[in-house]
Order: sequence, then C-alpha cells, then structure tokens
Amino acid sequence: MMDWFSKWAQYSPDKIALKEFETGRTLTYGQLHRLGNRLAHHLQREFGVVRGDRVAVLAENCLEYVLLFAAAQKLGFILVPLNYRLAGPELDYLLCNAEPQLALAEAKFQALIESTPAWATLPQRWSLGELADLTDPARSTPDDAHFPAQLIDDNDPVFILYTSGTTGFPKGALYTHKMLFWNSINTAISLIVNSESRTLNVMPPFHTGGWNVLVTPFLHHGGYTCLFKKFDPAAVLKALEEERCTLFMGVPTMLKMLADEPGFAGADFSSLLYLIVGGEPMPVPLIEQWHEKGVFVRQGYGMTEVGPNLTSLHQADAVRKKGSIGRPNFYVEVRIVDELDHDMPPNQPGELLLRGPMVTPGYWRNPDATAAALRSGWFHSGDMARMDEEGYLYIVDRLKNMFISGGENVYPAEIERVLVSHPAVSEAAVTAVPDERWGETGRAFVVLRSGQTVSEQALLDFCGDHLARFKIPRSVVFLPALPKNDTGKINRKALLSLKFEV
Repeated sequence: MMDWFSKWAQYSPDKIALKEFETGRTLTYGQLHRLGNRLAHHLQREFGVVRGDRVAVLAENCLEYVLLFAAAQKLGFILVPLNYRLAGPELDYLLCNAEPQLALAEAKFQALIESTPAWATLPQRWSLGELADLTDPARSTPDDAHFPAQLIDDNDPVFILYTSGTTGFPKGALYTHKMLFWNSINTAISLIVNSESRTLNVMPPFHTGGWNVLVTPFLHHGGYTCLFKKFDPAAVLKALEEERCTLFMGVPTMLKMLADEPGFAGADFSSLLYLIVGGEPMPVPLIEQWHEKGVFVRQGYGMTEVGPNLTSLHQADAVRKKGSIGRPNFYVEVRIVDELDHDMPPNQPGELLLRGPMVTPGYWRNPDATAAALRSGWFHSGDMARMDEEGYLYIVDRLKNMFISGGENVYPAEIERVLVSHPAVSEAAVTAVPDERWGETGRAFVVLRSGQTVSEQALLDFCGDHLARFKIPRSVVFLPALPKNDTGKINRKALLSLKFEV
C-alpha cells in the first residue's frame, strides 16, 4: 500500500497530522488525502507528470512540501529536494543531473534558482505560491474525491536525495517506496512511534533527516509533526513543552544550544520519552545534563542510502557505552570486514557493511558509484567500525575523509575541486580541525602556481561564491608542496600532523 493518506483519511480524518510552526497552519489526515488527490490530478493534467518523472523543489519545510509527498505516493513521481544552502553552480549541477519534468521554488529562493542556466531549459516551472493557492483547504474541487490507483512498484523511487561524494560531485541516492516502509517499521520497533506520537521537525527537507528520521515514520503511523523552517533554540525549547512532544531528533550542536537556553532549567519535559541523536557522537556531560532533566538520550547511526535509521543505542546504555552507535535495528544486517571482505573479530576495526530491505537500489544515473557501493548484496558504507563482544557498534574512522560540521556532511574533495579551479592555485587538500561550536570545520592546505599570489581571504571568498556556507574552510595554510606518499597521492596523515603546528 503506497498511499498512506487514503488509509488515515478513513481511520482518523479529523486528526491533525501537521502544523507549520511559523504560521500556525495545520492539515488533518483527511485534508492531506483530499488535497493530495487534487494536487496529483493537477500535476498529471496540467504539467504532464507521470510515474517516474522528477519534480524538483527548492523550499524550506512547509505544508505544501508534504502535500507534494502525498501526491508522489498517489501518482508515482519522484520528489527531488534541492538544498537551498548551495551556491548557484552547485544547484545547477543538481538540476542538470536530475532533469526534472517540473521544478518549483519558494519565493525567497526564486532568484537563486533562476540564476542557474538549467532553470531556463526545464520543461515546466512553477512557484510554491501557486501550489499553495491550488491546495487551499478552504476550497473544494471535484478532483478532491478520488485519484485512480496507479501501478506503482515498491522498488520505484519516491525521492532522489543528493549526498556529497568523494569525486567532488553530489550523488543522487534513490530512495524507494520499499525503503520508506521498512525504515518506518525499523524506527517504530526501535523507538516508540504510533498514532499518539508527537514531534517537532527542525531538520531541513533536503536532508534525509528532514524526511525519514521521524517525519515519514510519523506520517505512516498516524502521528503528529510540527514543522520548523529553521532551528531557533528558544522557540524549539518552548514548543517541546507546548506541543507535548514525545520524541525529538537533533544533532548534538542543537541539543547543546537548547541546554544553554535560560529556560532549560525550568522547562517541563514530562511528555518527552527521549531524544534521538545523530550526525556525530554526543558528549557524555551533555547526555548527563539531559538525563538530569529526566530526558533520556538515544544515539544512533544512519545513512542517506540506507535506512536512514540503522542503529540505536538504548538510553540505559547511553553512558555505559559512550561513543557507541548502538546495535542494529530490527531489520538491519551488518558485517565488519577487512579489505578482502573477511569478517573481523570483535573489537577489530573494518568497513561497516549493511544489508536489508531499507538499502538503496543505487545512485541516479551513476552505475559506477552504484557498483562500488553495492557488492555481493551488501552496501559498503565507507565507514570504519568495530563491534564489541556485546554486539555494540562504534564508528572509528571515515574511509572517505568526510567530516561533520554542525551535523552536515562535508567532503574535502568538493572543496578541493573548487580551490584548484582558482587560477592561482596549483594543488589543494582539505582536512578537518576541531571547532568549539560546529564540532569540526575545514582547513585548506594550498600550493600556489609559480609566480602567483593570492590572499587567504580572497580564496575563502572564492569558495563562498561556489560552495554552501558550511563547506567553506575556516582557514587556509599556504605550503610550498603537499606531502605525498609513495604512489604520489596526498598524504593526509602528514597533513593531520601539521594542522596544529601551523
């Protein structure tokens, strides 16, 4: 059953499914179904959207975004969430790669999307404002009553979620209806998710966390979600109380900011069963600070291409197993292997492999990346992990040199590709350095071309013209040469040993 909203419209038509925090607007499950029908008819009739077509969206969290998801379940098109933090050239690459039949943008991002060369070449363009007018719940149309069932396979994608890659170009992970269902089941078994569940979502919609950590499992189980356009610590702290939330997901940076709010000490979290933490390990003092407020912490691990909800550390083990990502969720199989795919003994690190019904079938129009990631039925995560004698997993390294800044994955290759495109730069390498606020930020090591000069600020400004803000390095170190290994590759370990000496 692909169309969740037709079912909930029968069971609980008047129950509020969604609230938009900034405006107070709401949609019931009955309205999600009715307006989803209306939108599916319109997309099919007016824009020629059919099963398998891509519909790209550049917008913050809003009710209309979820209505597009409802229509995607009914009609079978693929939602392509676009990252509004990207620079124009990055956005242009996504539009060219996805080749959407239709693209639409929120008014505040209209100039950004129109700045891309791809925008003018798209078959169909629409605005979020026009979508909002069409789906005004105060009106009714003949299209509301029914949308004929489509032949949608559970292996059909419902999302293309772009995730940065080691080549420096984003990869579009295919996220299927099957993955959507099994991720919801894994989440509900691991946590407590049912029709009485309530949450706030502060994660952005271009991130799998904004859709699939809690929002889609809650919609599947008939729960309630309050959507935030951005994370505001004071507003979120107040809303956790007033909305009587049972679950809340955030990255450690967010949870630290909440704990630092003046109202934290007096906040009433009696309805909150626990926090779900992802993105990076949560420091034990911060765990204890929330535990003292009676709020338990559930740490976990996820990937855009798998799940994403893959492991969970029970709150009873939050301190005893500090640093662990927990154990695999119910329908998740794991292996830890060496370079020859031989299983590693307990406490010996190796690459984390994953298998189960929540694994992506591959990357959009990227057979090489698909073949590299999916081998012999297992998804190769690219993360180094170990498993202790009790079956608890620990991430110990990142094979892909990725680092995490404020909960966002940052890949050095993306930044390096931009840096070496500067006319004064011969070579560049980027490593992570600790940052008190964001956890990690980038430091660029640059070799200039003979006879060329450029300032650190000029290079940072150049990065700002081509990269999202969170990817811009905090500093640039100029070197006469980059350290290399015997095969001529950049010796990143040598750079890491330099990073605190410069």
